[in-house]
Amino acid sequence: MIKNSTNLLLIFTRNPELGKCKTRLAATVGDQAALDIYNFLLQHTAKVTSQLSCDKAVYYSEEIWQDDVWDANTYEKKLQEGSDLGEKMINAFKEGFAAGYKNIIVIGSDLYDVHPVDLNHAFEQLAEHDFVVGPAEDGGYYLLGMNKLLPALFTNKKWGTDDVLQSTLQDLQKETYFLLEEKNDVDYFEDIKDIPAFDPFIKHVK
Repeated sequence: MIKNSTNLLLIFTRNPELGKCKTRLAATVGDQAALDIYNFLLQHTAKVTSQLSCDKAVYYSEEIWQDDVWDANTYEKKLQEGSDLGEKMINAFKEGFAAGYKNIIVIGSDLYDVHPVDLNHAFEQLAEHDFVVGPAEDGGYYLLGMNKLLPALFTNKKWGTDDVLQSTLQDLQKETYFLLEEKNDVDYFEDIKDIPAFDPFIKHVK
Protein backbone atom coordinates (compact mmCIF):
# COMPACT_ATOMS: atom_id res chain seq x y z
CA MET A 1 0.00 0.00 0.00
CA ILE A 2 1.32 3.44 -0.94
CA LYS A 3 0.25 5.76 1.88
CA ASN A 4 -0.85 9.29 1.01
CA SER A 5 -3.06 9.78 4.05
CA THR A 6 -3.53 8.51 7.61
CA ASN A 7 -7.15 7.67 6.68
CA LEU A 8 -8.08 4.55 4.73
CA LEU A 9 -11.45 3.69 3.21
CA LEU A 10 -12.12 0.01 2.56
CA ILE A 11 -14.84 -0.77 0.01
CA PHE A 12 -16.15 -4.33 0.05
CA THR A 13 -17.66 -5.37 -3.26
CA ARG A 14 -18.98 -8.45 -5.02
CA ASN A 15 -17.89 -9.15 -8.56
CA PRO A 16 -20.94 -8.13 -10.62
CA GLU A 17 -21.89 -11.38 -12.36
CA LEU A 18 -25.29 -12.53 -13.57
CA GLY A 19 -27.10 -14.63 -10.98
CA LYS A 20 -24.44 -14.08 -8.31
CA CYS A 21 -25.21 -10.63 -6.88
CA LYS A 22 -28.22 -9.08 -5.18
CA THR A 23 -29.97 -12.46 -5.07
CA ARG A 24 -32.66 -11.31 -2.64
CA LEU A 25 -33.47 -8.41 -4.96
CA ALA A 26 -33.32 -10.74 -7.97
CA ALA A 27 -36.10 -12.85 -6.47
CA THR A 28 -38.47 -9.99 -7.36
CA VAL A 29 -36.88 -8.17 -10.31
CA GLY A 30 -34.99 -11.01 -12.02
CA ASP A 31 -31.28 -11.73 -12.42
CA GLN A 32 -30.56 -9.26 -15.23
CA ALA A 33 -32.30 -6.32 -13.54
CA ALA A 34 -30.54 -7.16 -10.26
CA LEU A 35 -27.18 -7.14 -12.06
CA ASP A 36 -27.99 -3.83 -13.78
CA ILE A 37 -28.99 -2.31 -10.44
CA TYR A 38 -25.82 -3.55 -8.77
CA ASN A 39 -23.66 -2.10 -11.55
CA PHE A 40 -25.51 1.19 -11.08
CA LEU A 41 -24.77 1.05 -7.34
CA LEU A 42 -21.10 0.30 -8.01
CA GLN A 43 -20.86 3.33 -10.29
CA HIS A 44 -22.58 5.45 -7.63
CA THR A 45 -20.18 4.24 -4.91
CA ALA A 46 -17.18 4.95 -7.13
CA LYS A 47 -18.48 8.44 -7.89
CA VAL A 48 -19.13 9.19 -4.21
CA THR A 49 -15.76 7.92 -2.98
CA SER A 50 -13.34 8.85 -5.79
CA GLN A 51 -12.91 12.49 -4.73
CA LEU A 52 -12.36 11.80 -1.02
CA SER A 53 -8.95 12.84 0.28
CA CYS A 54 -8.34 9.53 2.08
CA ASP A 55 -6.61 6.49 0.61
CA LYS A 56 -8.97 3.91 -0.84
CA ALA A 57 -8.86 0.14 -1.31
CA VAL A 58 -11.45 -2.05 -3.03
CA TYR A 59 -11.76 -5.62 -1.78
CA TYR A 60 -13.26 -8.00 -4.35
CA SER A 61 -15.26 -11.08 -3.40
CA GLU A 62 -14.09 -13.48 -6.11
CA GLU A 63 -11.24 -12.09 -8.18
CA ILE A 64 -9.58 -8.77 -8.92
CA TRP A 65 -10.76 -7.13 -12.13
CA GLN A 66 -8.38 -4.66 -13.74
CA ASP A 67 -10.64 -2.81 -16.17
CA ASP A 68 -13.82 -1.93 -14.34
CA VAL A 69 -15.52 0.93 -12.53
CA TRP A 70 -12.69 1.13 -9.97
CA ASP A 71 -9.86 3.22 -11.44
CA ALA A 72 -6.56 1.61 -10.45
CA ASN A 73 -5.01 5.09 -10.13
CA THR A 74 -7.49 5.90 -7.35
CA TYR A 75 -8.21 2.55 -5.72
CA GLU A 76 -5.84 -0.14 -4.57
CA LYS A 77 -7.31 -3.48 -5.59
CA LYS A 78 -7.30 -6.44 -3.23
CA LEU A 79 -9.05 -9.76 -2.65
CA GLN A 80 -11.21 -10.52 0.37
CA GLU A 81 -9.65 -13.29 2.45
CA GLY A 82 -11.53 -15.35 5.05
CA SER A 83 -14.31 -17.86 5.53
CA ASP A 84 -17.06 -15.38 6.42
CA LEU A 85 -17.68 -11.64 6.29
CA GLY A 86 -16.26 -11.07 9.77
CA GLU A 87 -12.99 -12.80 8.98
CA LYS A 88 -12.73 -10.98 5.66
CA MET A 89 -13.24 -7.61 7.31
CA ILE A 90 -10.84 -8.14 10.20
CA ASN A 91 -8.14 -9.27 7.77
CA ALA A 92 -8.64 -6.08 5.75
CA PHE A 93 -8.50 -3.91 8.89
CA LYS A 94 -5.37 -5.73 10.11
CA GLU A 95 -3.70 -5.11 6.76
CA GLY A 96 -4.58 -1.43 6.92
CA PHE A 97 -3.31 -0.93 10.45
CA ALA A 98 -0.13 -2.87 9.64
CA ALA A 99 0.46 -0.45 6.77
CA GLY A 100 0.39 2.44 9.27
CA TYR A 101 -3.10 3.88 8.82
CA LYS A 102 -4.59 5.57 11.89
CA ASN A 103 -8.28 5.64 10.97
CA ILE A 104 -9.92 2.93 8.86
CA ILE A 105 -13.52 2.73 7.67
CA VAL A 106 -15.25 -0.05 5.76
CA ILE A 107 -18.37 0.32 3.63
CA GLY A 108 -20.18 -1.91 1.20
CA SER A 109 -21.04 -1.02 -2.37
CA ASP A 110 -24.84 -1.23 -2.27
CA LEU A 111 -25.74 2.03 -0.56
CA TYR A 112 -27.45 4.61 -2.76
CA ASP A 113 -28.05 6.85 0.26
CA VAL A 114 -24.40 7.65 1.02
CA HIS A 115 -22.65 10.93 0.13
CA PRO A 116 -19.08 12.25 0.44
CA VAL A 117 -20.10 14.44 3.39
CA ASP A 118 -21.23 11.32 5.29
CA LEU A 119 -17.88 9.60 4.84
CA ASN A 120 -15.90 12.72 5.73
CA HIS A 121 -18.07 13.11 8.83
CA ALA A 122 -17.33 9.50 9.82
CA PHE A 123 -13.57 10.07 9.58
CA GLU A 124 -13.90 13.30 11.58
CA GLN A 125 -15.64 11.41 14.40
CA LEU A 126 -12.66 9.08 14.73
CA ALA A 127 -10.68 12.05 16.06
CA GLU A 128 -12.92 12.04 19.15
CA HIS A 129 -14.15 8.43 19.31
CA ASP A 130 -12.41 5.10 18.84
CA PHE A 131 -15.25 3.70 16.73
CA VAL A 132 -17.96 4.94 14.39
CA VAL A 133 -20.99 2.95 13.20
CA GLY A 134 -23.52 3.68 10.47
CA PRO A 135 -26.77 1.86 11.33
CA ALA A 136 -28.77 0.37 8.47
CA GLU A 137 -32.56 0.26 8.53
CA ASP A 138 -32.50 -3.54 8.28
CA GLY A 139 -30.73 -4.02 11.61
CA GLY A 140 -27.23 -4.26 10.22
CA TYR A 141 -24.74 -1.49 9.52
CA TYR A 142 -23.58 0.20 6.33
CA LEU A 143 -20.34 1.59 7.79
CA LEU A 144 -17.87 0.58 10.48
CA GLY A 145 -14.83 2.65 11.37
CA MET A 146 -12.13 2.46 14.02
CA ASN A 147 -8.75 3.77 15.09
CA LYS A 148 -7.87 0.58 16.97
CA LEU A 149 -8.67 -3.06 16.30
CA LEU A 150 -11.36 -4.77 18.38
CA PRO A 151 -11.57 -8.43 17.27
CA ALA A 152 -14.90 -9.00 19.08
CA LEU A 153 -16.64 -6.90 16.43
CA PHE A 154 -15.96 -9.55 13.82
CA THR A 155 -16.86 -12.73 15.68
CA ASN A 156 -20.09 -14.39 16.88
CA LYS A 157 -22.23 -12.48 14.38
CA LYS A 158 -25.00 -13.88 12.20
CA TRP A 159 -24.02 -11.81 9.16
CA GLY A 160 -26.91 -10.63 7.02
CA THR A 161 -29.43 -10.81 9.86
CA ASP A 162 -31.31 -8.06 11.68
CA ASP A 163 -29.38 -8.33 14.96
CA VAL A 164 -25.88 -7.52 13.66
CA LEU A 165 -26.09 -3.88 14.72
CA GLN A 166 -27.37 -4.70 18.21
CA SER A 167 -24.66 -7.31 18.71
CA THR A 168 -22.01 -4.89 17.46
CA LEU A 169 -23.11 -2.14 19.83
CA GLN A 170 -22.99 -4.59 22.73
CA ASP A 171 -19.33 -5.22 21.87
CA LEU A 172 -18.75 -1.46 22.02
CA GLN A 173 -20.32 -0.86 25.45
CA LYS A 174 -16.96 -0.14 27.09
CA GLU A 175 -15.61 1.84 24.12
CA THR A 176 -16.14 5.36 22.85
CA TYR A 177 -18.21 5.28 19.67
CA PHE A 178 -20.33 7.55 17.52
CA LEU A 179 -23.53 6.54 15.74
CA LEU A 180 -24.11 8.07 12.32
CA GLU A 181 -27.49 8.74 10.76
CA GLU A 182 -29.47 5.61 9.90
CA LYS A 183 -29.55 4.79 6.19
CA ASN A 184 -31.09 2.25 3.86
CA ASP A 185 -28.89 -0.20 1.98
CA VAL A 186 -30.28 -2.04 -1.03
CA ASP A 187 -31.15 -5.69 -0.49
CA TYR A 188 -34.81 -6.05 -1.43
CA PHE A 189 -37.24 -4.60 -3.97
CA GLU A 190 -38.92 -2.65 -1.16
CA ASP A 191 -35.63 -0.79 -0.62
CA ILE A 192 -35.72 0.79 -4.09
CA LYS A 193 -39.33 0.78 -5.31
CA ASP A 194 -39.97 4.39 -4.23
CA ILE A 195 -36.63 5.87 -5.32
CA PRO A 196 -36.93 7.50 -8.79
CA ALA A 197 -33.30 6.72 -9.73
CA PHE A 198 -34.16 3.02 -9.85
CA ASP A 199 -37.32 3.37 -11.97
CA PRO A 200 -35.56 2.54 -15.27
CA PHE A 201 -34.50 -0.82 -13.84
CA ILE A 202 -37.84 -1.91 -12.39
CA LYS A 203 -40.45 -0.77 -14.90
CA HIS A 204 -41.25 -4.40 -15.66
CA VAL A 205 -42.12 -5.05 -12.03
CA LYS A 206 -44.18 -1.97 -11.20
